[in-house]
Amino acid sequence: MIAGEHSIRRNTALAFAVNMTAAAFTAALTLFLVRALGPHDYGVYALALSIAALLTLPSDLGISSAAARFVAERRGDRAGVTEILVDALKLKLLIASAVALGLFAAAGAVAAAYDEPGLLWPLRAMAAVLFSQSILQLVGGTFTAQGRIVANLWIALSASTVELLTAVSLVLLGGGAAGAAFGRTAGWAVALVVGLTLLGRFLGRSAFAGRRTTPNALRRIAAYASGLALVEVSFALFDQVGAVLIGAFLGSAAVGMFQAPMRLLAFLHLPGLAVANAVAPRLARHARVAPNIGALLSALRWVILLQTLFAAPLLVWSEPVVGLLLGAEYDDSIGLLRILTPYMFLSGLAPLLSLTVNYLGRARRRIPIAVGALAINVTLAAILIPTIGVEGAALGSVAGFLLYVPGHFWLCRQALGFPVLPLAKTLVRALLAGAAAAGVLWAFGTEELALREWLGGAVLAPAAFVAVLLATRELTAADLKQLAARVRARRRRG
Repeated sequence: MIAGEHSIRRNTALAFAVNMTAAAFTAALTLFLVRALGPHDYGVYALALSIAALLTLPSDLGISSAAARFVAERRGDRAGVTEILVDALKLKLLIASAVALGLFAAAGAVAAAYDEPGLLWPLRAMAAVLFSQSILQLVGGTFTAQGRIVANLWIALSASTVELLTAVSLVLLGGGAAGAAFGRTAGWAVALVVGLTLLGRFLGRSAFAGRRTTPNALRRIAAYASGLALVEVSFALFDQVGAVLIGAFLGSAAVGMFQAPMRLLAFLHLPGLAVANAVAPRLARHARVAPNIGALLSALRWVILLQTLFAAPLLVWSEPVVGLLLGAEYDDSIGLLRILTPYMFLSGLAPLLSLTVNYLGRARRRIPIAVGALAINVTLAAILIPTIGVEGAALGSVAGFLLYVPGHFWLCRQALGFPVLPLAKTLVRALLAGAAAAGVLWAFGTEELALREWLGGAVLAPAAFVAVLLATRELTAADLKQLAARVRARRRRG
């Protein structure tokens, strides 16, 4: 192991802390906004977010992911890392500035196209967010690839804290959707300053001074980014096309109905995302360290188990969950949670598999899978939204992911040659355990729940899940003892 390299376990915990920080603040802000703004104004805000999100990856063109791959291959070599970053940062500044200015200039035309005047200033605020997020993609990817994920925790904390405080203040002062959007602008502007400061400390304050572009490094980044760009643009479209089409066909209020549960579901893919940020860089081809296939297989196993456990309350308790978190105005979102359960399950596996392919240097092989998944999503959403409403967008997302995630699993299997049967057994056992957990929740009720029913289900459903895993030998007593020992050790360190 390279000197100073953080363990996979520690980086997983840090990555989870990063994601939980962002998601916890996002959830708190979402719960405030859906009630303070109402479906229409929240829909305007959500639509502005979706449009800006569509431009996030075109503002990057795969540069951040490409740079992260080469940075991971140079773990422990600060001079090599700096060489990559000089060229990547110059490309990013040029592209991100152009896209952000384009969105700012086009905001009026876009608002007119949606026949929504209130969309103008939220979109202009999102143009500034777009620039900050684009630069931070490169900064955060560098810290992840180098095993310095603790820096990303400070970036996430600064962005989330400032956004929450500013957005809530502006909305309470009557700023509406625009106030919420400018709160986001403030949060990401502060995060950009924090991120660049931490990067300067890591590489040395004079790391970039006087450095010129290196043609060879620039060509390597551009060549790999060209393949990643199409993949990442396709995924950005995949992730936001439902909201954009709903806005076009059904209006802003319907966008709010769709996006509110989607943003809450973001919590449930955090374990997979955290594991991906810790494990995937270890699959990069390094001169002194072989790809850690064992870590990948272990990560896939645990993510399958966790995502299956998360699925049970979405299927059984979707009505009380929506009532508790979103309120009566969002009753139309109840069915969406049930439909989106397979999407939630697959979303936990998606970042681990896709980032692994990136770090293995096989991004171009992702193109047919990403484009195919997008085509399925767009086609189904465009056909179904006018006929069955927002559920059509949900079905399009699920169908697209049924190609996207297995396709990336096949690419990883092709590159690394690991056995499939153990993971298949894990999936079957997890589904049996998930059925047991769902049965327990159903026994407590599926509509309005009293406090004792919430608590009973929250305790007994996971217990039933673990009991089935023990009975099927997916988990052993030794596994539980080891997990308990790790928790106690972490508490002592804390």
